[in-house]
Amino acid sequence: MTKTIVVIGAGISGLTTAYLLSKRGFNIRILERKSEVGGSIESIKENGFLFDRGPNSALETTPLISQLVEELNLKDELLYANKAANKRYILRNNELHALPMSPPALIKTKLFSAKAKLRLLTEPFIGRSEDGYYQSLAEFVRRRLGQEFLDYAINPFVAGVYAGKPEELSVKSAFPKLYALEEKFGGLIIGTIRSIRERKKRAEKSKQSARMLSFKSGMISLPKAIANYFADKLILSAEVISVDKTAEGFIVSYRHSGIDEAIVCDAVLSTVPSYVAGNLFSKFDKKFKVHSDEIYYPPVLVYFLAYEKKNIGQTLDGFGFLIPEKENKSFLGALWSSVIFPYRADNNFATFTLFIGGSRYPDFVKEDRNKLLEKVRKEFEQLMKIKSDPVFSAYRFWEKAIPQYNIGYIEHERFFDEFEKQNPGLFISGNFRGGISVGDCIKNAELVANKICVQFTMHNVQ
Repeated sequence: MTKTIVVIGAGISGLTTAYLLSKRGFNIRILERKSEVGGSIESIKENGFLFDRGPNSALETTPLISQLVEELNLKDELLYANKAANKRYILRNNELHALPMSPPALIKTKLFSAKAKLRLLTEPFIGRSEDGYYQSLAEFVRRRLGQEFLDYAINPFVAGVYAGKPEELSVKSAFPKLYALEEKFGGLIIGTIRSIRERKKRAEKSKQSARMLSFKSGMISLPKAIANYFADKLILSAEVISVDKTAEGFIVSYRHSGIDEAIVCDAVLSTVPSYVAGNLFSKFDKKFKVHSDEIYYPPVLVYFLAYEKKNIGQTLDGFGFLIPEKENKSFLGALWSSVIFPYRADNNFATFTLFIGGSRYPDFVKEDRNKLLEKVRKEFEQLMKIKSDPVFSAYRFWEKAIPQYNIGYIEHERFFDEFEKQNPGLFISGNFRGGISVGDCIKNAELVANKICVQFTMHNVQ
């Protein structure tokens, strides 16, 4: 008899897992609270400019991504990033410095002092930490690479990825591969060299070497294509009210168009944010809400700007730039969106995506919004040598943006693992488990699909 799985949430995690399970013969029903699919993936086109309001790209770190593109007929939509996007800038002393990507470039760069460069040479001789499980990323990097590398490489990088702070993020939970290099190989430099062989065997690529991709119509193309595959199996504007255990399995109650409805199923997969999941599953274990509510999602404001190229003094030859906290600016960094991918603007214009707030400065929400945007815009224009006002601007405010894998996150991970063991048929996923990036979510979706198949004594997803 065909098993029915209810998937709560039509973000990339839920849709990808649902797709893989459907291919293995499960009867899938997807419930999404919003009127559109994609979760945090949003792409909009206004005045001829295309912007991604959430994730702007994905890294091809798993073969599953190309498999999805092929099977969903997205090959003609697929875009790989311009080679110029390999160049990334870091701000130091109000000047943009290219992040060195090779030993010769590291020697020549003015981003780091001679003292900091010499400090890197000692990394292979630094011993393992005795308290890795509860070590912050800042402690880890300071010990292995030194303070300056933390300030001008890791601090801005973390702001760009997590909108977070290295002093708060857990190195084991937020950057497990970095942590594993020390645990398994004893160091970062030696570990990086040796781990390349292992990734080749798994047909995986590191995030440093994986190709960056998007689509002609923006990142929303992927979740939309998966949604089209499900047709009437996907219900939008459906707010889940409760999940209850029955003798046969589970019953998921939801409200759609003002009418209360329910689905009887064999298993439930939740891919909604932790603070939403806490209200649905606390009846199974009171500690669920405690753990889910402790996961911090800082606010982030995404600011879109477009200018005429002729008025921009900075050479547009990179991915964009990130700002170390020490530089005391009002925003975290900027993507040079139209440099990275085509179809974002016509040839006479350049588009940019700026990020404000995060864990570094969550109190921006208390400021006057218009004054804040004006301050950020002026700082950006000064750094980019822009001599005109933007021809277009817009913003997207995310009250709860990106889950922070902070120190002690290991306790949440252990709880959710144990919760699933104690409640067979309930599966908890989403970007607060297994990684926050689009690539991580897709990779994790395959692991979750396999886990569900194993529980129902089926073959693993191929």
